[in-house]
Amino acid sequence: MSLQRGWFIVLEGIDGSGTTTQAKLLHEALVRSGTDCVVTREPTPGPVGVLLRQALSGQLRDGADVPVARLDFRCMALLFAADRCDHNERLIRPALASNQVVISDRYTLSSLLYQSLTAPVGEVWMDWLREINRTATKPDLTVVLDVTAETAKARRRARGGKDELYEVDELQRELAEAYLRGEKFVEGEQLEHVDGSQTTEQVHRQLLDRVLQLIADHP
Repeated sequence: MSLQRGWFIVLEGIDGSGTTTQAKLLHEALVRSGTDCVVTREPTPGPVGVLLRQALSGQLRDGADVPVARLDFRCMALLFAADRCDHNERLIRPALASNQVVISDRYTLSSLLYQSLTAPVGEVWMDWLREINRTATKPDLTVVLDVTAETAKARRRARGGKDELYEVDELQRELAEAYLRGEKFVEGEQLEHVDGSQTTEQVHRQLLDRVLQLIADHP
């Protein structure tokens, strides 16, 4: 499928909602259809993203090789914004300029929700969070995979591994509720919801149909 412009698609949801799996499946399906497509994620594999993944997994250490228990939420927010800036310059904007479809597993909405809900006064910080992410390329479509915190936790347990920084029951419940109101946080952007509790194939089919429709309707 030859495209006349690039398309930026973002998948969002709480930890265990299926964004990583669905981003991979969507990418594979579009490639099979002949569409020039790239799949990516946040945090990225870039230099700032590597630091973030260390912080999320509890592996961050200082210059004296002493473990760092937790960074202040403002530090985390600025690191996510810096990683997103690098992401845009290294991958997103060049790919869109080459008329590719870019599929990102998480993006700005994650920062707005996770960082505001881990801030000491919550949404009081929302304007600041929006400002530090103001230059980020806006997605053409954001799809939120809605699942309950209980469903997502069961999935995380099934795949194994240690809990990461934000994989705390109460926070995940708050995030699930916030994602249901995702439109409130990205006003003016195209955001849709898919029931992420369906089977993997059902969710994939809905996502693929929606993306193909979007591209067909706006050649």
